[in-house]
Amino acid sequence: MRITDESVKSLGMPRFRRFTTVQLLVALGLLFVAFPFVEEVKGGNVIVSVLFSLVLLSAVLAVAEHKGVLIIAIVLAIPAIGGRWINHLRPDLVPPSLFLGAGLILVGFVVANLLRFVLRAPSVNVEVLCASIAAYLMLGLMWTIAYWLVDQLTPGGAFSFNTTTGKQSMNGFNAFYFSFITLSTVGFGDITPVARIARWLAAMEAMTGLLYVAVLIARLVALYSTPKSNDS
Repeated sequence: MRITDESVKSLGMPRFRRFTTVQLLVALGLLFVAFPFVEEVKGGNVIVSVLFSLVLLSAVLAVAEHKGVLIIAIVLAIPAIGGRWINHLRPDLVPPSLFLGAGLILVGFVVANLLRFVLRAPSVNVEVLCASIAAYLMLGLMWTIAYWLVDQLTPGGAFSFNTTTGKQSMNGFNAFYFSFITLSTVGFGDITPVARIARWLAAMEAMTGLLYVAVLIARLVALYSTPKSNDS
């Protein structure tokens, strides 16, 4: 079935949203699959930076519903992506906390727009499902950046590692792992938040993970049943 301008307008999205949301999921999948394997190899940080930049660029396109939203997303993406690469090439010029803070704001903006699209959608379709999944994964990525940022601001004092593998930090994959374990409320206990801000973030993420699934399922069920009741 061909997507017409009228159907696109009725969904409140641009013509390319269908493709960019799928691309965002693909970019997230590449980052999540590669993260635990490439970080320790030679040149792994470059690969992580490329995939991270790809995710942020895909996220900007995925929420570019209006010109104003696109401009805001680009303004937020410039310090996040640019800061990441400058920090990679010249760590003495840009501290990690700078691009992490910018990335946190950008991902939060993307998640808000994805959720707004899902909650305002008139019916369930592939686009709504992709946006729902992408929003959940971006939530985990947002808290990944938040834990990483807290660890940078309070090095060695925000988290405790209950392992014997030597000194560790919440940089990179450790923050990613702890974020999604907390978001899914599994909690293996190998990483423990110690600082007050770290505990608060972990508690907020656990509650967000539970509420997101409950609200999302209720919303999708309502969207799926509404057209049938209208037709009867």
